Formats: sequence, C-alpha cells, structure tokens
Amino acid sequence: MIRWIEAIFENVLWNSRFFVLLAVICSMLGGISLFVVASADVFGVVGDVFNTYTNHLHPEHFHETVVSGLIGAIDLYLMAIVMFIFGFGLYELFISDIDIAKTSAASKILEIHSLDELKDKLAKVIVMVLVVSFFQRVLHTQYNGALEMLYFSGSILLLSTGLYFLHKGGTH
Repeated sequence: MIRWIEAIFENVLWNSRFFVLLAVICSMLGGISLFVVASADVFGVVGDVFNTYTNHLHPEHFHETVVSGLIGAIDLYLMAIVMFIFGFGLYELFISDIDIAKTSAASKILEIHSLDELKDKLAKVIVMVLVVSFFQRVLHTQYNGALEMLYFSGSILLLSTGLYFLHKGGTH
C-alpha cells in the first residue's frame, strides 16, 4: 500500500514539471511581442527619415532622434533574445532536449545544459541590454563642463573594463 502511494506521489511530483511550459509559452509570446514592437519602431524611424528627406526638411535634433529610436529598437531586440533564451533554457532543463535543435548548426547559443549555464547566458545578454540603454541615455545628456566629460569618459572606461572581464571569464 505504501509503495503504491509513493509511486503515485512520485509520478505526480515528476509530472508537475510540465507547469514550466506555462513560463516557456509566455516567454516565447513575450519575445515575439518585443520583436514585433521593436520592428514597428524601426519602421517608424525609417518612415520618419523618408518623410523628412522627401520633404527636404532637417529638424534640429533629427540625428539624435533617429539614433535614439534605433538604439531603443536594439534594446527591445536584446530583451526579446533574453525571453527566447529563458524559454528555450527552461524547456531543455525541465521538459526535454529539443531534438530538431541538435541537428541545426546554428543552435549552440540555445543549448542549455544546467541552470548555471542558463544564468550565465542570460546575464551576458542582460549586460548588453544595460550597455545599449546606457548609450541611449548618453545621447540625450548635456555636458556643461570638464568634470562632467571626465565622468562620462570614466563611465565608458568602467563599462569597457566590465565587458572585457565578462568576455574574458566566459568559455568560447
């Protein structure tokens, strides 16, 4: 009797891992949504550029607006990639290996073998999101003195050093 209860409990416990599918599906939907929004932003920027140059206009901060819009789209694309890596990683860790991915040569980035590997991949992409967000904010910053320029150059140095150590510490 106890063996029977134990077998049922273990079966229910093991099959409860399929609740992870909810997170996988939502991650994929979130990633797709971010790709659509980022693409719409790019098309909006392209439309603005086309309209501006077709009408022979040149607004005062036009370059900053275009670059900022495109960097914002890159930021959204990177966040979408985070969602995809997270969804693929959860699926491979809790449900099953993705068989079709094993035959694809381009699938190495999505191969996840441990929770630490998933965290490392997510952390690297999240750091890139932060770097892109930093540069997007820098575009709109006004520098009024030498000290502010020194802070700016120091932040770039620290950012570069962090990226160097992030790249150096990883396996390639």
